[in-house]
Amino acid sequence: MSSTTAARPAVRPRRVVTDRRGGRSRPPYDSFNLGAHVGDDPDDVAANRARVARELGVPGDRLVWMAQVHGAGVAVVDGPRPEPVPSTDALVTRTTGLVLGVLAADCVPVLLADPVAGVVAAVHAGREGLRLGVVPAAVEAMRGLGARPERLSALLGPAVCGACYEVPAAMRAEVAAVAPDGAVRTRRGTPGLDLRAGLDGVLRGLGVAEVVHDPRCTVEDRRLFSHRRDGVTGRQAGLVWLG
Repeated sequence: MSSTTAARPAVRPRRVVTDRRGGRSRPPYDSFNLGAHVGDDPDDVAANRARVARELGVPGDRLVWMAQVHGAGVAVVDGPRPEPVPSTDALVTRTTGLVLGVLAADCVPVLLADPVAGVVAAVHAGREGLRLGVVPAAVEAMRGLGARPERLSALLGPAVCGACYEVPAAMRAEVAAVAPDGAVRTRRGTPGLDLRAGLDGVLRGLGVAEVVHDPRCTVEDRRLFSHRRDGVTGRQAGLVWLG
């Protein structure tokens, strides 16, 4: 009998992006707000998060959230966390059934998966996260668990589009220095940023071949939460797990 190297059983990465419909929160958080840090009634947020767990078929304590700070911090998690992981903008795991959540309301929820290694990541990538390199940091953490960039698939969730995201020219230049594909003009002809285009270029530069865009603009689509459009509002979630 020939010997072979034991391989990890195949697992299937799963990804979901929520919208604002079907929850319990009241205006201006109506109605499926999953953000516990935006001023919504905690009981309503808890009910909405419980619905997520029910619909995904996992216990509520298997949902892992972050206290996002628009930085480049990454945490590797291997089990439930009773509180959001502090000061973190990316979560990585190889634990089956552990659901990683990223909250957004104009920033890009980035969901990464290597189905061969059985490693997934949820990343919060706004303008500062893009500039500071949160996605390369998350990919590097995934590599530490056996993932390989060429096997990764990436989903870039709904976010403010380049036509709507006006920024000062100097701010655009700062981001373009690390993500040149993100430098655009808005529909008004002013300096703008296309975060998904910038992230796409960064991911492909890391060797990621499969990058899928959810093309919805949070500012334009009222089924999505948008801080830029509404100010006080809720948060949708990008969720990734191994099932």
